[in-house]
Amino acid sequence: MIKKYTTILAVIFLISCGGVKRTQEALNSGDYDNAINRSIKQLRDNKTKRGHQDFVYLLEEAFEKKVERELQQINFWKKDGNPAHLEKIYVTYVGLNKVQERIKPLLPLPVYAEDRNARFNFKNYDVPILTSKDKLSDFLYQNATAILENAQTKLDYRKAYDDLKYLSEINPGYGSLNGKMEEAYQKGLSFVKVAVTNATDKVIPARLEAELLDFNAFGINDLWTEYHTNPLEDIVYDYEMQLDFQQINISPERVNETQLIKEKLIKDGFEYVLDANGNVAKDSLGNDIKVDKMRKVRCNFYRFAQIKTADVGAKVRFLDLQNGQVLNAYPINTQFIFEHMYANVDGDRRALDNDLVALLDLAAVPFPTDEQMVYNAGEDIKNKLKGILSRNRFD
Repeated sequence: MIKKYTTILAVIFLISCGGVKRTQEALNSGDYDNAINRSIKQLRDNKTKRGHQDFVYLLEEAFEKKVERELQQINFWKKDGNPAHLEKIYVTYVGLNKVQERIKPLLPLPVYAEDRNARFNFKNYDVPILTSKDKLSDFLYQNATAILENAQTKLDYRKAYDDLKYLSEINPGYGSLNGKMEEAYQKGLSFVKVAVTNATDKVIPARLEAELLDFNAFGINDLWTEYHTNPLEDIVYDYEMQLDFQQINISPERVNETQLIKEKLIKDGFEYVLDANGNVAKDSLGNDIKVDKMRKVRCNFYRFAQIKTADVGAKVRFLDLQNGQVLNAYPINTQFIFEHMYANVDGDRRALDNDLVALLDLAAVPFPTDEQMVYNAGEDIKNKLKGILSRNRFD
């Protein structure tokens, strides 16, 4: 028991030393965030544990070096004067404040060897955060407004929307933010009208067509594309998606029969073992010796397979309505197989294995109609169409 306890302590010690080593390596390589995160994680569990003292020292040093480096970087960005740095300045101030707030719940952190508490030079970043946020907000708003006024393409409107959306996250209600966001969004949208055509001599089930045109059911997360199955007169459409059914082949209804001859030895009662004198033999306890009586049973097994298949071929095309060119075309091919098995038997069914016996409880069923076959094949078509829509993006 003592040996086992000692082994457990040794493992814990090695794990702890490994944690300190990796944290020290992060600190030495300038990965201060990693060193801080590792130290906080260890101290959060037990900040007064003497075995965690190394993490207190590491946290002190990593925090001091992080603050020094990032404040120097902020000063450089400010001196450079490039407005592209405004977001980095704001984000860095927010990050410095968050680190402080994560350390504060751990305080005080004792440093036993020096009879003191760990020292952290915390700063009040409220003013720098608010000031940098205001400057960033003004830049984002003015930049987005300028893009909206001079936009040439939908991508320009989308860029303006991205800036305004970020602005809404850090400073909701700034200026006429909502109105400009809606303008950028509407002008950045690509409108796609959808058409389903059938070049075959088979009927496309109305339910399948409705499901193929229900784009909400596909769960496509595309912010900048709207698909309209019923085009509106007041919208200028950018693209057209055509789903063209090119072939639908339905096989004849077939019933395939297979005959199997099955034989098996089965137990059929017992019989007594006779000795050399023709008497019933006895075992060592004086009991009659009996053995299983086996006999062969046989039957003819008839297995029937009802089979019907539907092969559907279609093509999805995306057209640019501004120039009439085909942007992309994707084939969709699928097959649905209806198969039903049942069986009957002539003879002793005890000759059958269990998997064959189960078929005897089944009977023939009506074949699905051609329309039902096409509808069933449509499930795979829907999945493939969803994949195509997910991959296809309009600029």
